[in-house]
Amino acid sequence: MTKKKTTLDDLAGMVKDGFDSVDERFDEVQERFDRIEKLILADHKQRIEHLEVEVKKLKDLLIFK
Repeated sequence: MTKKKTTLDDLAGMVKDGFDSVDERFDEVQERFDRIEKLILADHKQRIEHLEVEVKKLKDLLIFK
């Protein structure tokens, strides 16, 4: 069995394939972070709106006293 010599072009192709694979995984991670961020922002928005309603109720109570 003869061993095939690896050329610089072969090596460059292998390195490129490795980086492409890593790049795809980074894209997956970024998509996950984007989804998590949207969920957190939606939750914070809802909580802030609830707090605004409660603060208004408190202000109304204080005004009438």
